[in-house]
Amino acid sequence: MSAKNLNEQLDAKLIPQQAFDWYDEYAHGDINRRTFMTRLGSLSVAGLSLGLISSALIPNYALAEQVSFNDPDIKASYAEFDSPNGHGKGNGYLVVPSKLNSKAPTVLVVHENRGLNPYVKDVARRLAKQGFIAFAPDALFPLGGYPGNDDDGRAMQRSLDRDKIEQDFMAAATWLKKHENGSGKLGVVGFCFGGYISNLLAAAMPKQIDAAVPYYGTPAKAELQAEVKGPILIHFAEQDKRVNATWPDYETVLKANNANYEAHFYAGAQHGFHNDSTSRFSPKDAELSWQRTVDFFKKHLS
Repeated sequence: MSAKNLNEQLDAKLIPQQAFDWYDEYAHGDINRRTFMTRLGSLSVAGLSLGLISSALIPNYALAEQVSFNDPDIKASYAEFDSPNGHGKGNGYLVVPSKLNSKAPTVLVVHENRGLNPYVKDVARRLAKQGFIAFAPDALFPLGGYPGNDDDGRAMQRSLDRDKIEQDFMAAATWLKKHENGSGKLGVVGFCFGGYISNLLAAAMPKQIDAAVPYYGTPAKAELQAEVKGPILIHFAEQDKRVNATWPDYETVLKANNANYEAHFYAGAQHGFHNDSTSRFSPKDAELSWQRTVDFFKKHLS
């Protein structure tokens, strides 16, 4: 993350925790935009206007690019896959290292609850820079794809059948594991809703998923959790009460499964701390968690 981008973001320490909590409710569809903005307007914070706080919380994707789509080390394109149990066809952003001397491990990248936005595409490019073949499907493909803004993206994703979305990601995983330049080793990483999908795939496809990394995602349904064997690396934000409340029971199941798992809690971090397009972004936690993620994939997908 460049110093310029950091300077363009409001210091998270200046924003009351209430505002982060309300944004989490808004981002997950529990309240609408009008309610969110009304609540923000009720805050009395010296020197911070409603506009300043809201613009700091709502993603600015111009800040999120760490790897250019023109980077000579990677080649980005789009690819379609069959999803007979989902929406019939799926599509996603495929990024491969530009120079492959041998078969490369593959990683499925799963977006949040609003479609394939620029931040998640950048995550795929970051993985390709590390030598992985990365594929980021867009759950909104049946409706024309990510619309260019998160509000419409959230509404579109809510309108789709949840079971079919899950089947689309399972189909994407199956397709990617068989990629012609892939080594046959498959990892998955996802954020928020994508964290849930990462947990789901680890439970529903334990023989196909060789390593899973959910970021602040809820676990799969209770009846599936017993299938999780790992390896799985789980990242939590300390301030993320909604997701963290699911962890004690999930960890009990993982222990009973003798699963190969790691879990890390990042002190003071907000839900979404890896997303570098808002003031929820925590540079040190994002960097540490990402290094752990890359190392985890290199260990288990080599």
